[in-house]
Amino acid sequence: MNPTDVQSHLAGADYPATGEELAALAEDNGAPGALVERLRELGDAELDGPDDVMAELDLRELDEEL
Repeated sequence: MNPTDVQSHLAGADYPATGEELAALAEDNGAPGALVERLRELGDAELDGPDDVMAELDLRELDEEL
């Protein structure tokens, strides 16, 4: 999964946002379960924008789960 795919599943995000909030949004936007779970694992940490999200996600590991 590439950064563009991740961000398309986070369309409409209002930052700062927690991992839980982003997971719910991604799920509503039809994201794969592995991405939703990875966002949930970020928990209550507030992320200030797409760059923060991408810095927290390990896309190589996520690709292996898809």
